[in-house]
Amino acid sequence: MDAPWPTSATRFAGVIGWPVAHSLSPSMHNAAFRALGLDWAYLAFPIEPDHLEPAVRGLFHAGCSGLSVTIPHKQAVLACCDEVTPAVDAIGAANTLVPLGDGRVRGDNTDAEGFLRALDEAAPVDLDGQDVLMVGAGGAAKAIAFALATRGARLRVANRTRERAAALGEPVEFTREAMEAAAADCVMVVNATSLGMGTDEVPAELPLDALGPGTVAYDIVYRREPTPWLDAAAARGARTVDGLGMLLHQGAAAFAQWTGTEPPVDAMRAGLTAG
Repeated sequence: MDAPWPTSATRFAGVIGWPVAHSLSPSMHNAAFRALGLDWAYLAFPIEPDHLEPAVRGLFHAGCSGLSVTIPHKQAVLACCDEVTPAVDAIGAANTLVPLGDGRVRGDNTDAEGFLRALDEAAPVDLDGQDVLMVGAGGAAKAIAFALATRGARLRVANRTRERAAALGEPVEFTREAMEAAAADCVMVVNATSLGMGTDEVPAELPLDALGPGTVAYDIVYRREPTPWLDAAAARGARTVDGLGMLLHQGAAAFAQWTGTEPPVDAMRAGLTAG
């Protein structure tokens, strides 16, 4: 007979967001804990924005061993951090919280690292001096802009609010026509928005006609199967990178900080694609 679980000694970590029921992070991290035989559990915590700081403080005072942060809390959660890493300073958002003891919290951002590791794994490309088009200018987009800058890319950004686009790169009008024209000169197009989440249709806003051989299409929307936009880009000959890769590698970087253990990446990948 299996031993009862969880026990009074089980450590817990989790993901905070609003909503958060769709998150695949519990499947990924719990698979990692099982693979290493760690007595840990990873849970999803739906936290309303108005209750963010007391909820985060309460979780860490209750013994939480680490938190992932997702939409819409990545920027607001900085108010909960007693320390932040240089990546957070540069990006202005945090996706990982690490306990320092006595309820104190360090904020980190592993999104940039996860973005690049997934790119290098699925569709390696030399970005130095090359043009990249990114659609979106939110918290994830800021991390991606930081990541691309470390590779020497020239970033063009399409966003409904031009000022937010200009803060990250050369602004492009948020029209399909303008984005298609920009994409034609780029080695990679990144969807850094939620466009395509929960739909079986290619979002009309995203560029597609300009994609083809020699182009990378990268969609940070994650599903257990490629998004319709990625499928359409692949049909045109583009190499594709899906959001599961970024989720996997940013999660692995967070796992290493929480546990002090080398993450079992293959087990985490299996956890993401199971079911």
